[in-house]
Amino acid sequence: MEDSGLTVAPEVKSAGGDVHDAFHEFMTTFEVFREDNDRRLAEIEAKSADVVTTEKVERISRALDEQKRALDQLALKRLRPSLDRAGAALPSEHKQAFEAYVRNGDDRQLRGLDTKAMSYGSGQDGGYLVPGETEAEIGKRLAALSPIRSIASVRQVSSAVLKKPFAVTGPATGWVAETASRSQTGTPTLAELAFPAMELYAMPAATPTLLEDAVVDLDEWLSGEVEAAFAQQEGAAFVNGDGVNKPEGFLHADTVAEASWAWGKLGYVKTGVAGDFPASNKSDVLIDIAYALKAGYRQNATWVMNRKTQAAIRKLKDADGNYIWQPPAAPGSRAMLMGFPLVEAEDMPDIATDAFPIAFGDFRRGYLVVDRTGVRVLRDPYSAKPYVLFYTTKRVGGGVQDFDAIKLLKFGTA
Repeated sequence: MEDSGLTVAPEVKSAGGDVHDAFHEFMTTFEVFREDNDRRLAEIEAKSADVVTTEKVERISRALDEQKRALDQLALKRLRPSLDRAGAALPSEHKQAFEAYVRNGDDRQLRGLDTKAMSYGSGQDGGYLVPGETEAEIGKRLAALSPIRSIASVRQVSSAVLKKPFAVTGPATGWVAETASRSQTGTPTLAELAFPAMELYAMPAATPTLLEDAVVDLDEWLSGEVEAAFAQQEGAAFVNGDGVNKPEGFLHADTVAEASWAWGKLGYVKTGVAGDFPASNKSDVLIDIAYALKAGYRQNATWVMNRKTQAAIRKLKDADGNYIWQPPAAPGSRAMLMGFPLVEAEDMPDIATDAFPIAFGDFRRGYLVVDRTGVRVLRDPYSAKPYVLFYTTKRVGGGVQDFDAIKLLKFGTA
């Protein structure tokens, strides 16, 4: 790589390469980024920042983002089973019946197994439940693709709504001597949070040639087709969803300054500058938000932000001159920020006035994802001839379950 202002951004390997080679290339690019960003910061301190150097750092930063995405795709590809059926375990009776339905619309075996799945509140047009193996495969891949699902609590339910009680006041307690009389304790005040499961759908299309090809594993094909659509819709809802026909995202919750925090609201720390970090000691606000979280939550905490915000933070150093952002330690692992893992969620807002681009917290305790058991498929060979459509649905809910477990960073003054 040349060291001139005309340096071309590092080449990004395709997702078909080896994951270890891609990781080595990512680490090499990060070292180049550090060297050039150090030069940029030195020029800024000398009040003679070179535009060429600044543009070069931005190009390398974008290349880092692209290489990280390629690395994540390679790691995800490892989760996918081979389409080659040689040596595969024999399919279950349900799977065999479901494959006959998907390939040629023959649902006699499924009816015989009495596995027809009715849609909630409607009749026999609800389609059929996919086999347990396929549902498990979709769930496993969603956990890898959907950023908030990967760090939140996930609970499966069989009903339309999960209701979770919590104590508002807690029980009355006190100290007492061993032989002294005990006064009656007060009754705790209880309330409940409701997490309704909303319907999420995808409709992949297949050609007759694909369905007739006996070598193609249709379970694998169906899982691969719906996973990206489900993950994209989930990711947006878990962050910004308004709770109307979709889960309620954690950014939709009411917010309040951390000094005035109360249950039912997420606390935030402000940068003190509209739409930007403070002019000096920029990384200090990240320390403030980290320690706004109680120790019991902090030990399992995760940073959540989008790639643009991460690119801005990647350039910051602490008081000792060390970069606060560190690359993944191994393929498949997460980048670290101040010793805590960082999750990239593209649905987080960009840095702007009064926006909340950064969240920090124990999402395992703070956010709950509710999956209603069962993924349904309805085969439609008529609406888009000659293609066959597969209307695939699952029910998902979500919302904040512990308002003290997640803190936000507000880029504003109030």
